[in-house]
Amino acid sequence: MIQLVLNMELNTIKDAFDRVTKKQKLPSSKIREAIDQINQEIEKAMNKILSADGPDSTLDHRSVLSELNTSLHNVSPLGQLEGPQKELNIALTKYGKILERSFNPDISKAYRNIDFDIHTLNQIIANHFYHQGLFDFGDSFISDAREPEAAAVMKSSFLEMYQILEAMKSQDLGPALDWATTISDKLTQNGSDLLLKLHSMQYLKIIQSGNKGEALEYARTYLSPFASSHMVDVQKLMGCLLWVGKLERSPYHALLSQSNWDRLAEELKREFCNLLGQSYNSPLNVTVAAGIQCLPPLLKFMNVMVGKKQEWQSMNQLPVPVELDREFQFHSVFVCPVSKEQSTDDNPPMLMSCGHVLCKQSIAKMSKNSTKVFKCPYCPTDIDAAQCRQLFF
Repeated sequence: MIQLVLNMELNTIKDAFDRVTKKQKLPSSKIREAIDQINQEIEKAMNKILSADGPDSTLDHRSVLSELNTSLHNVSPLGQLEGPQKELNIALTKYGKILERSFNPDISKAYRNIDFDIHTLNQIIANHFYHQGLFDFGDSFISDAREPEAAAVMKSSFLEMYQILEAMKSQDLGPALDWATTISDKLTQNGSDLLLKLHSMQYLKIIQSGNKGEALEYARTYLSPFASSHMVDVQKLMGCLLWVGKLERSPYHALLSQSNWDRLAEELKREFCNLLGQSYNSPLNVTVAAGIQCLPPLLKFMNVMVGKKQEWQSMNQLPVPVELDREFQFHSVFVCPVSKEQSTDDNPPMLMSCGHVLCKQSIAKMSKNSTKVFKCPYCPTDIDAAQCRQLFF
């Protein structure tokens, strides 16, 4: 329902904008018409004067100018523009009022008075700066917030990551290879082939330098261990040996693309964060972005709840769905088709013998607390509540 109202408001705003755009074009066309009419009247007057110019002419120039003045008065350029300009001003005024009504800047209505640990919040903000590579900002924030240095628990780890990424910008793979080699077992457990990609890029650099012997030795040492699991990739890399020093003119020239370096840096950052137990994107970034997306329907809901502020403060969950993009969906959410309530730890989804799923409380109500068999609301199967099993997403 809220989404429908939002769509209607957006359509109203678009219609008002289209009206303003249309009204803006009308004065311009009227101005051109008025200028053309003025030019025509002036040209007529000039032609009369020039055609009658001579010693025997009896034409009174003053009468011509008087006629021109009358013609220009009849054209009434200001009168032609007054109407369209007035319509434009009215459309602009209405559009401003619609925007003001639709985009209420007061977001405090969606605020909930929730207690939180200020030290935890400071740590989240500081780690956000470190996650983004803004170490000076993070240090300044820790100092200004008077938090202990221990609050920056992830600083050294992210500092190492950004030192590796900075070296990769100048195509120095040494630090990246040292790090990946050290944790190669963990990368293998995660199913990552990052170490192979790093060795492959280093091998291509040697190929480009023109040293065929060094490239062959590097392949034997570092690429051959991957031959059994990545045969096609290793074969392609070995084919590059035929183009030592001139790889850019070979069928393998795409391997030298800068985009490969960019993707490799992104994959390293992703694996680094994964091994740290951190998300690839800053949690604070994700939280703010998701909040911005759900704020409009939340404010609309609050407008509906005017006069019921206490209800909003005491709610455990919203009575209406707030849709978020897939990038903000991190786990499955089950809504009971009978009660229309979202499952919780105390009211989990339960699989019935027929294959349909209801929440635990709905099953308890339909079975009179497991004292009787009930029919599934979606098929004619008789259900014994004792045989229902909890589902874990």
